[in-house]
Amino acid sequence: MTEVRVPVQVAALRGGGSKLREATVLEFADGQHAIFLSRLPLEFDDHVRVERDPRGAPTADATVVAVQYHEGRKAVAVKFTQGLCDWMIQP
Repeated sequence: MTEVRVPVQVAALRGGGSKLREATVLEFADGQHAIFLSRLPLEFDDHVRVERDPRGAPTADATVVAVQYHEGRKAVAVKFTQGLCDWMIQP
């Protein structure tokens, strides 16, 4: 993975109409995975949508593959469900 520092919106994809979303930054990414800090109640195997820009830019659905807690912060690693997702590593 490469350090990317890309601002995004992350939304938890859950049933029941809940709208859990936050602004965060992709810290590291490649075409299939990304890592970001999150305050959302995400756990292993949850589904999320990552948007680079909420005004119609590309989005990517992903599955949480790891969660790491450290000193009150949570890092989340996701794998993109559509396969290669290279828009996030482009400037």
